[in-house]
Amino acid sequence: MTQQGVRWTADQVLALAPDAPSRKAGSRLGTAGPWAQTGSSGEGAVWGLCKGSGSKPYQTVIDVADAAGPAYTCSCPSRKFPCKHALGLLLLWAGPDGSAGSDGASGAVPESALPPDWARQWLDSRRKRAETKRSAAAAPQRTTADPEAARKRAERRAERVTAGATELERRLSDLLRGGLATAEQSGYGLWEETAARMVDAQAPGLAARVRELGAIRSSGSGWPARLLEECALLHLLASGWLRRDELPAPLAATVRSRVGLPAPERSAPIRDNWQVLAQYDTADSKLTTRRVWVHGERSGRTALLLSYGAAGRAPALSLPVGLALDAELVPYAAEPAVHGLRADLGEQFTAPAPTTGRPPGLPPREATARYGEALRVDPWLDAWPTTLARVIPVPARATASGRGGGPGATAEWQLADADGASALPIAPSAASRSGLWRLVALSGGAPLTVFGECGHRGFTPLAAWADGTTETVRL
Repeated sequence: MTQQGVRWTADQVLALAPDAPSRKAGSRLGTAGPWAQTGSSGEGAVWGLCKGSGSKPYQTVIDVADAAGPAYTCSCPSRKFPCKHALGLLLLWAGPDGSAGSDGASGAVPESALPPDWARQWLDSRRKRAETKRSAAAAPQRTTADPEAARKRAERRAERVTAGATELERRLSDLLRGGLATAEQSGYGLWEETAARMVDAQAPGLAARVRELGAIRSSGSGWPARLLEECALLHLLASGWLRRDELPAPLAATVRSRVGLPAPERSAPIRDNWQVLAQYDTADSKLTTRRVWVHGERSGRTALLLSYGAAGRAPALSLPVGLALDAELVPYAAEPAVHGLRADLGEQFTAPAPTTGRPPGLPPREATARYGEALRVDPWLDAWPTTLARVIPVPARATASGRGGGPGATAEWQLADADGASALPIAPSAASRSGLWRLVALSGGAPLTVFGECGHRGFTPLAAWADGTTETVRL
């Protein structure tokens, strides 16, 4: 794979950072001062030595052409991936004007015929492992599984899930009988113990939703109503499993997926030029989940790639927002509830390259209708990927003092159709983020195309494009 005119912006580099402190520290290292022996190759490798606090400089190597996104190694002791040195080197490679040159290198990171030995050893090792993996995947697979044994295992697991769902129903009934105040008195331990019981029952989907209930108590004013809503959805899922034989086939498949049973099969891979629309992380005490939204330029399909990392560690998958990659995606065929949104990244045929377009958008009224249709198939769907066309961010109402507020103030914000026909409220969680400031500044009162997640609490903007441009602005 080669870097065929790849151009990265500083935003695309910083989007790879595991957290805000890493972005800040990496930005400070994005200048030539601390670096020596920097270089890049046409095969997608970037390397350099960064002066640190010790006597020896840190050796940093990045494989930009890796199929799962940039891969990094650094001799520094940091446990963050990418570390600040990798981010700084990528920023230096991107160039002072925010983009690499036409050959994929900037003046500060010249192109070199061969990397130094310490960089080449790591690159050769990675690519040898990748070739071995591809060869193994291409080899014919021998099937030795016993179908009858597999059927019996599935039956035993279904029995455990049924026992767990029955116990969950009883615990929810006890909670409502005693009143929601008991949840406040019991604290998080009540939910953690219930979640552990669902794990024992081999129902990870139920366990995850139970853990989410534990955080609602500390979510601010109005938490009892939100807790009641989520308990009702959890009850619906548990009772759906217990009555799955009575459900229509698509809804029964949705219930199995939401409970956490594995998909019985996958769809055929879809090869397309996949534009990376957004990437963000959510974390709890045990796990960091990375969500990457991509859009197929030819198929018109939007897909969700998920990657996980242990607490305190960034997930392995990291794709630069605003670029596109010629690759195969393997959809989860057994998830009709989310219309095949979930997928795994398969073989990548080229390095990420500049996009030539943006996804087509809908007016807010039609976007809301699409979300409603998705909810009919999956009542537990928190959000639906949506691209809005020709919308303007505006305050929905004045503040209590009678003056309009800026983003993050007490005013509610919405994305209004440029023609004034309809509007979508911006989710409260998004209104408090700095990304809303960027959205308002990008618009300046003019219409935008905005990609985000449409949910029951409003619309969460994740990326935007000004009229007449294809440059993705990450929010």
